[in-house]
Amino acid sequence: MREIAPTDTAPRKKRGNGPRFRPRGRPLDEAALAEVRSLLGAMERRRDLLIEALHRLQDGVGHLAARHLKALAEEFRVPEAEVYEVASFYHHFDIVKEGEAAPAPLTIRVCDGVACMMAGAERLQAALEAGADPAEIRVLAAPCIGRCAGAPAVHVGTRAVERATPEAVLAAARTGDTVEPVPAQALSLDRYREEGGYRLLDECLSGARDAESLVATLSDAGLRGLGGAGFPAGRKWAIVRGFPGPRLMTVNADEGEPGTFKDRYHLERDPHRFLEGALVAAWAVEAERLYIYLRDEYAGVRALLEREIAAIKAAGLDRHAPIELRRGAGAYICGEESAMLESIEGKRGLPRHRPPYIAERGLFGRPTLNHNVETLFWVRDIVEKGPGWFAGLGARGHKGLRSFSVSGRVKRPGVKLAPAGITCRELIETHCGGMQDGHALYGYLPGGASGGILPARMADLPLDFGMLEPHKAFVGSHAVVVLSDRDDVRAVALNLIRFFRHESCGQCTPCRNGTQKAEALLADGRWDLHLLGDLEQVMRDASICGLGQAAANPIASVLNYFPVETAR
Repeated sequence: MREIAPTDTAPRKKRGNGPRFRPRGRPLDEAALAEVRSLLGAMERRRDLLIEALHRLQDGVGHLAARHLKALAEEFRVPEAEVYEVASFYHHFDIVKEGEAAPAPLTIRVCDGVACMMAGAERLQAALEAGADPAEIRVLAAPCIGRCAGAPAVHVGTRAVERATPEAVLAAARTGDTVEPVPAQALSLDRYREEGGYRLLDECLSGARDAESLVATLSDAGLRGLGGAGFPAGRKWAIVRGFPGPRLMTVNADEGEPGTFKDRYHLERDPHRFLEGALVAAWAVEAERLYIYLRDEYAGVRALLEREIAAIKAAGLDRHAPIELRRGAGAYICGEESAMLESIEGKRGLPRHRPPYIAERGLFGRPTLNHNVETLFWVRDIVEKGPGWFAGLGARGHKGLRSFSVSGRVKRPGVKLAPAGITCRELIETHCGGMQDGHALYGYLPGGASGGILPARMADLPLDFGMLEPHKAFVGSHAVVVLSDRDDVRAVALNLIRFFRHESCGQCTPCRNGTQKAEALLADGRWDLHLLGDLEQVMRDASICGLGQAAANPIASVLNYFPVETAR
């Protein structure tokens, strides 16, 4: 039997000078580590703050260099691969590997959402690409930036330009007007308190009110979750209170549904009405901390909230539930509540399998109350004016007011406060000044990209939860995009499916492959109706979250309600 020589553990020498073995992986650049530490400053090196740290690097350097990602991994004591997988998940982080060129110093993002597409976004982008110096300016198409009432809309840096022209956009770039200002019309803490603000919160914290009576008041008022699902707010509070603490609370201010901009509207004008509602809700469910997750596209609102939250802390108003403001990074999927929680924890925004639901096991594994901005905006008024006041504002037996984000072919687009149960036709005629001259109503999106497309003959259906589902549509976030007889519904459907393909997290096959296949079929120009029908049914039945389940809605709508379009 052949003898096996003992293993030699001593380092072997290569031919020539130097050791044969060296540590695997990218070596740590001490200069990069110093730069990272300088940019992070006093930020805690907590795993859940990884995305906030990535933002510091992206903002400070203009991109995420490989050497900085290595240094960030060292600083946070997490694997470099983990830092990379998080950074590469979000659209607003620019990773630059060794040997690659950094992006241009300034990025112009041209919104390609439905309303902006209808307003000529494609021509605008082409003109900007032709007129910009690529060494200084990068021009990109971007999903809806929440400026649909001012379509076509563009971000120059973080500066929003509405009703954009190539001349106006390039002038902003040339003069350095690239930072979104803090909204000037916002009500400050002092002014809000002068008008009775935070009196309700004081009564709650002092024991003058009890949580059970508030739950009953919201239930009697008919307040529902207004981010899309429409779950009764009072019942949600009661469910979360039923699970043993410690509990947490989150606010979904990501507002990424194309066509939706109502949350931005309210935050820019009356942020403390929302913040008081959030702090009251946190008190009611005994949440130990309150996290607000704001979409990255709202830079001016972020600066406003940072200022006003600092004032709240100085006044001691959030001692029972300290507020943390977290910044999204350009991922529509993080509008799904469990994906948002993953993002707040500093991870990729991948939806969780359910059950358990987040009311039982949510953020950091704790029972979590999650709400939308508009839902919380109404809490103070409902409690002070009584549930009957809010309930009586609806139409046709529906309860409450809704903030409709209206865009498209109407004369006066914008956020319209209107009764729950109003019809699309009434909304257009009584709140939007009618259709644009020369345009006749042809169809509408009742709930943004996810809510389907309905024809003009269904414009007299009540717009509220549960009313459109029999027609394979839903009101969702109340984002109404109005189409006219001059619009191509097939082009609209293709725009929407491209959005869903771009925003799919890729976790489940029906959504990942389904959106890719659907885009290819729609782009082909010759619609295979049988194959499209099978595909949309599989996506609806087998996707694990609402994105994949709703992504096929535009296809189903065109197949069901626009046969002339599919015959072309």
